[in-house]
Amino acid sequence: MKPAINITDLSYSFGKHPVLKNLGFCVEPGSFFIIIGPNGSGKTTLMKLMAGILKIQMGRIDILGRPHHRYTPKALARKVALVPQRLPLDLPFTVGQTVLLGRAPYQGTLGIEQAGDLEVAHQAMQFTQVGHLSRATLGQLSGGEQQRVFIARAISQEPRIMLLDEPTASLDLAHQVRVMDLMERLKTEKNITVVMVSHDVNLAAMYGGRVLLLKDGAVLSMGSPADVLAYETLEAAYGCRLLVDENPLGGVPRITLVPGRYNGSV
Repeated sequence: MKPAINITDLSYSFGKHPVLKNLGFCVEPGSFFIIIGPNGSGKTTLMKLMAGILKIQMGRIDILGRPHHRYTPKALARKVALVPQRLPLDLPFTVGQTVLLGRAPYQGTLGIEQAGDLEVAHQAMQFTQVGHLSRATLGQLSGGEQQRVFIARAISQEPRIMLLDEPTASLDLAHQVRVMDLMERLKTEKNITVVMVSHDVNLAAMYGGRVLLLKDGAVLSMGSPADVLAYETLEAAYGCRLLVDENPLGGVPRITLVPGRYNGSV
């Protein structure tokens, strides 16, 4: 089976500043793949390249066995959906209208929705448990509800691959778990390949099938959570003291930041 995403010798620069350096990895279909790394390591740039928002400068990205550049924007949007880091909350739409925007890749030039579009959007809202909010505006929702609305919009694209850039940022603990469980359901129930950027290494440990650790635009480590989330590797990436032991829930690492008061640095 061909990889969902295959990246070869991918580099990207903003002017003279290199952001990504000769990246190479693949994401298997139906997997939950989590990208971690410190600020400035190139995570968001990588997501934008995979989503087609940024144009590839050097290297190659294959989506479902086909070179990225051979997709038209509309064709790519039928395969890959992105939930961005910063949600466009100023959209003058209701929840239902926002979710319907995900049907744009299937509509004609007039953008008129058909009965099938309405049904797909309805099912996406039911799946993310925001159907009861369909007439509310985005500004009336909590952060967790807003995040689930934009996930519903992405689901309504009927993609094979879902890209999410820090979907749990700024959410409380309950909403973090709710979003992560939703991603797990996408993988298992809809067979969608989930690729997610996260700053939370413990969520990566608990949910990731494979984890990619970036540092300074390059791959520092990739593999299972147990392989990647070792304290030597994480300390080299983040430059701080950490304690890594086994999560009491079993089978995955647990990472604890060691404050200065405990390591003698203050």
